[in-house]
Amino acid sequence: MTPKPILILGGTGKTGGRVASRLTAKSVPVRIGSRSAEVPFTWEDETTWAPVLRGVKAAYIAYYPDIGAPGASTTIASFAQLAVSMGVSRLVLLSGRGEEEAERSELELRKSGAEWTILRCSWFNQNFSESFMLGPVLGGEVMLPASDIPEPFVDVEDVADVAVAALTEPGHVGKLYELTGPTALTFAEAIGEIAAASGRDIRYQQISVQDFAAGLATEIDEQDYVEFLTYLFAEVLDGRNANPADGVFQALGRQPRSFRDYAKTAAATGVWTVNA
Repeated sequence: MTPKPILILGGTGKTGGRVASRLTAKSVPVRIGSRSAEVPFTWEDETTWAPVLRGVKAAYIAYYPDIGAPGASTTIASFAQLAVSMGVSRLVLLSGRGEEEAERSELELRKSGAEWTILRCSWFNQNFSESFMLGPVLGGEVMLPASDIPEPFVDVEDVADVAVAALTEPGHVGKLYELTGPTALTFAEAIGEIAAASGRDIRYQQISVQDFAAGLATEIDEQDYVEFLTYLFAEVLDGRNANPADGVFQALGRQPRSFRDYAKTAAATGVWTVNA
């Protein structure tokens, strides 16, 4: 009898792709939920939900553009209820620290009747190497509306490890893990670590929220994503998430990866190398 697959929503993204590859390495069957998958999935079209849920035993839920975006909780509630009604027993939700809409989504997951686990994450290290901050890093100047308030950046490799454990192992049902790195850094300090690891001169400059939003609008076509990133810097980065948490240790029994180790590993791949 063929074992039921695990559904990975956002299965081509920063966390979802890593979760999928880890499960595949464990010979666990995986179904990818994305626009380009064999069975297409989008959050905007509810008619795509049931086909990807049919016959799966568990699901990793990464909401796009972000779990903290307006209206996410309503969508998560509908999806979780449908999943449970179709016999999906375990749901693991990727969430964010200090975001009201994310916490509402967490509540909806708890109410769904599923065996739930919540991964409440700080900012990803990989935003500097795989996301909107890569371009500025390559350009040698990172301009953000972030002051000297620190953030305990978390590595997505740790997030993926916790997600796989929650999806496949006992002991994680009903747990909320706050996932952060071991220490908090300001954005200027994080850029300093990247400069040191890559051997490049990369400057950090604090700018206004208005200038940040205007710059994003020229680079990113999706206005909702621009507004969400602006909200994160304008409201969420106020110190509420400055303290590191021990969620990685709770879930895995080991310490999380440091930002310095991340920067050294990423630099070695050449992702921040600028060819003359």
